[in-house]
Amino acid sequence: MSVTVIDAPERSRYEISVDGALAGFAVYRLAPGRIIFVHTEIDDAYAGHGLGGKLARAALDDVRARGLAVRPDCPFIKGWIAKHPDYADLVA
Repeated sequence: MSVTVIDAPERSRYEISVDGALAGFAVYRLAPGRIIFVHTEIDDAYAGHGLGGKLARAALDDVRARGLAVRPDCPFIKGWIAKHPDYADLVA
């Protein structure tokens, strides 16, 4: 199973694909100096494979590399950060 995560800024979301098929996404809004995550969704066909966590980690790693802060309005992203305190420094 080949998993990739990309930023799709034209759709304002990070997308996760499995073997080239879209499996889910994390929608965001950009604001000065920060990114606001508003909704995360994984297709039911891919549930239970840990893709939500892979998507969150890849998106937050990219956000860190870009020097942005995070406002996790999305309950999934907020919960994921709470379970991974090494990402808590991103929240502003």
